[in-house]
Amino acid sequence: MDFKRLFLFLIFSFSALLLWDGWQRNQHPAQQPVAAAKAAAGETAVVTPLTNETRAKDIEKTVENAGLAQGKKIVVQTDNLRVEINTLGGDIQRVELLQHKDAIDKDKPLVLLQQKENHTYVAQTGLIGENLPTHRTLFTTTSDEYHLVEGVDTISVRLVASPSVTKVITFHRGSYLIDVSYEIINTGASPLSASAYFQLVRDEGAPSGDSKLVPTYTGPAIYTDQKKFQKVEFSSIEKNKADYPKTADNGWVGMLQHYFVSAWLPADKVMRENYTKSLGNKQYSIGTILPVGAIAPSQKGEIGAKLYVGPTTSNLDSIAPGLGLTVDYGWLTIIATPLFWLLTQIQGWVQNWGLAIIVLTVLIKLAFFPLSAASYRSMARMRLVAPKLEKIKQQYSDDREKLNRAMMELYKTEKINPLGGCLPMIIQIPVFISLYWAILSSVELRHAPFIGWITDLSAADPYYVLPAIMGISMLIQSKLSPAPPDPLQAKLMQLMPVIFSVVFFFFPAGLVLYSVVNNVLSITQQWYITRNQELGQKVATKL
Repeated sequence: MDFKRLFLFLIFSFSALLLWDGWQRNQHPAQQPVAAAKAAAGETAVVTPLTNETRAKDIEKTVENAGLAQGKKIVVQTDNLRVEINTLGGDIQRVELLQHKDAIDKDKPLVLLQQKENHTYVAQTGLIGENLPTHRTLFTTTSDEYHLVEGVDTISVRLVASPSVTKVITFHRGSYLIDVSYEIINTGASPLSASAYFQLVRDEGAPSGDSKLVPTYTGPAIYTDQKKFQKVEFSSIEKNKADYPKTADNGWVGMLQHYFVSAWLPADKVMRENYTKSLGNKQYSIGTILPVGAIAPSQKGEIGAKLYVGPTTSNLDSIAPGLGLTVDYGWLTIIATPLFWLLTQIQGWVQNWGLAIIVLTVLIKLAFFPLSAASYRSMARMRLVAPKLEKIKQQYSDDREKLNRAMMELYKTEKINPLGGCLPMIIQIPVFISLYWAILSSVELRHAPFIGWITDLSAADPYYVLPAIMGISMLIQSKLSPAPPDPLQAKLMQLMPVIFSVVFFFFPAGLVLYSVVNNVLSITQQWYITRNQELGQKVATKL
């Protein structure tokens, strides 16, 4: 068997595996819809609560009438967040993450939630029940601005819909959590049953600044103990084929985009009903409904949930079970998670994410040194017997069967395993892909500088220096490898460094840095082993 063809096959297989991995991360099987309660923008009347029968016509009338009103903007600022709340419904319609910079203009904070003409991403809540406020009800408040002052850890905005219903939104120092709750006083003569819905509404547009060549997921997600972490694609919602647990007493619902997430986190052991809905105009909602329970006359009831709006980090599980899975490492999470943990430990030591990537790549290379050495020894032997292989091919050029038999006999005589160079490299592929996704998905590397011109390891090298170095390193590797006897293969091997360099022009600098370091280490190891093999051959020939 021609080792060079196997090596080419390995390169193409690795590339195809990366592409398949990116595609697989964004695909979910279509499943049958199950009837469920839904609370959607402008359509809260169709929601069927868990604990009471809703008068749909009354809610539709309330939503329709409230939609004619215009709300005003309430601004809240903490150390981590700058939030705009609309008094129409008490919607959280804009959230700026003050500790994270915009992908394009790094002088501005990143805006995660926002409501504008060409982009919608908001958090909405409302109550379900007779004459109760929805997200189309006009609230009032005592101030237009709230600031978290020194020495105070929380600040609350009280939005009043009526003397009997108040919506309370509470912010915390040093946190991306927002508490949203309702205080309901039953002013009637009979018990009041109600439910509350908490939803996120977003269009299907990708975040600004995201690379088109590096696939990342944007869309709804849900977590329950029953089915764990699930992505719910916009397309499946549009086709009414989204499948997930519609009822549970645990879990959360959220919206994901690269590096960031917003999620409603109801209290555990509280029954809730989860839902998704297409709202038209390429906008979709995902939410959950919680029962308030019966409120006796003249008594007060409360219902609420926490809203997380911030970066995806591995420690989010401490906030809610499964929330850490929003750091999406794909199907190789079991390998990527410890790799990133190790990368984090190294960064804590060297205080530079670029240097941490270099050190981690060296450690991985050392771990696989024996396997790589076996591969390069096999390749070196192939180089040495290349002239003999060429003679055999010329001798049996017209008889494929005899050619293969003669080649296998040569491999046996020279004690060469034609698969010896490929198998060790195949074993390493899952580790390389895991590190690829760990670097790509970690918000810690976003806007993290390395050296000189590389000020953001999550963005492409602005001067394409690293991709150029990677292309040169691939060219050197091809020179160290056995020359393909097939002219077509030879031309293809010459083009590979150019093709990969062009592709890596658009990859995050952190990923290219990893590839460059890995290639340089591979070249060093391959050169050393090849040189020793050739020297050994010369000594044997003289003797």
